[in-house]
This record gives sequence, C-alpha cells and structure tokens, in this order.
Amino acid sequence: MSDDRSEPKDDAPAETVSFPFDRMTVARFREQFPQARWSDRLNAWQVPGKTARRRIDRWLAEEAGRRRPFEEEKGRDAYAWEPILSPYLQVSDRGFIIRTPYSRTVVDALRQVPFARWNSEEKAWEVPFASYDELQHRWEAIEAAAKRNEPDERRKRAEARKGTEDEAKARRRSSERRRRRLPVPSLALPPLDRPLATSVYGIVVITEITGELVDPSEVAEHYPAADEEHVWAGWRAPTLDELVHTWPAKIDPSALDRLRGWWQPTLEELRSARRTAKARERRAKAELTDEPPSAAQPN
Repeated sequence: MSDDRSEPKDDAPAETVSFPFDRMTVARFREQFPQARWSDRLNAWQVPGKTARRRIDRWLAEEAGRRRPFEEEKGRDAYAWEPILSPYLQVSDRGFIIRTPYSRTVVDALRQVPFARWNSEEKAWEVPFASYDELQHRWEAIEAAAKRNEPDERRKRAEARKGTEDEAKARRRSSERRRRRLPVPSLALPPLDRPLATSVYGIVVITEITGELVDPSEVAEHYPAADEEHVWAGWRAPTLDELVHTWPAKIDPSALDRLRGWWQPTLEELRSARRTAKARERRAKAELTDEPPSAAQPN
C-alpha cells in the first residue's frame, strides 16, 4: 500500500472507502480503481474524481453480491439477538443508518467499520448488516461522543464555564487572536506574503512587520517565549489556493525553528490547513448564496 504522500491533492474531489483486508478483494479494488491511494491517516482508501462516490457504491454492491450473503444474514441475526438501541441509529433494508451531531471521534470510529460510507445527500453514515459486529464493538464510544456534542450538552458546558478562570482565559485568547498579531524575533524575521507554520496560530501569512517592540510583561500569558528582542508582525489566514501551491518542508521543524516561532510547513500541517481553508471557503460561499452550509462531511 502506498503511504499518505500519494493521497489525492486536498483540493481535488475524492471519496473514502474501507473494507476488510484480503488479497483478492484488494486486487479487485485496485483493478477497478487504479488511481486509488491508501491513507494511513484516514485508515481508508481514497478514490479521486467527481463520480467516485457513485463508482464506489456500485463496486460495494458487486462485492456484497459476490461474498457477503452469509455475512449479511449473520449480521441481521446478531442485531436481532442483541440490538443497538439508540436514537442515533436506524435500521433500513440494506443495513444501518447513523445520524449524530458532528464529532471527529464519531467520524474516526466509523471509518474503522468495514464498508461504512458517508451519504452526503442524506447527511448520514450507512453501515451494512455484515459489519454489525464491528459497529457494535465501537458503538459505546460513538454514542458517548455524539451525546457530548449535542447542542444542549455544549450549552451546559459553556454555562458551567461562565465566571470561571478558564472562561476568562478563553476570552483573553480570543481577544488576542482577533488582533491578528504575532511576536517575531527581530533578528530572524519571517518572509512576507507566503504561508508559514507558527507555534501559536498554525499556518498563517505574515502581511507586515510593524517594527513595534513587544513588551513581554504584557503578553506573557499568550506568548511566553517572547522577549525584548521581539517585534510585532501582522498576519492573516491563508487562502486554499495559497496552501495548495505551498511546497512542504522535507524535514520536520527543528527545536531552533520552534523556538524562533515560525517555519516552513510540513506536509501534514499543510493538509490540515487545506481542509480548514476548504471548509472556510465553503461557508463563505454558502453565506453569499444564502444557502445553509453543508453538514460536516468527513471526507
């Protein structure tokens, strides 16, 4: 299997699929999808192309007819004997339909379930009967994460934080972030107008070096490494296009780079920033067209 370096580009349409490993199934899959690449990060295959979802569904249906009649029946019987009773799970003719509030824990867990797939039109996960044992094995963690992310539960946690020092710190962090400034060493100034990784704000684009000296006593809470030799730099979030065209560093940042506070981003850092930028641009587009943004799609 190829590693993550062979994944489709983050700005290219792609869909994921996972299934139990055996050499014959993988051989049939690779014959059908020669451009598919394995992702260790997602623990799934990625298939590029705008029609990838439709082609994957067709292949999964063929595989089901080829080797899973017994497994499907076994899954049905297992569910009938020991059902999962949850408001997040429904049963259909083809298997299970799972709808939960968005949670990265839920997404990661369902990606480990063989033949589970995200239905973007229904905004739900679909799991065949044959994968019931794997689903049941992970359900406790899935349901717990879903409950934690219910709007009422999030509001309760926010209410519990009110008036606490944690809330005060969070407000101060948010206020500082809105100032879009970053202390940088005066003897190691970052280049302007290109994406750089930072130890505080992830990947940003430095727009200016103001030359104003940093007062360490005033900002120690947010930038403990800043001293009298730092000056303020202004920054903005990078666009998806800028991130796509940024060449990743060949090696991880050194301890000196991290102490300096900025470095050339790694491939993993760029991938994460591209996903964030893609979601940000989708939201902006939805606001312009007065359409609600799509649910958090896991791919």
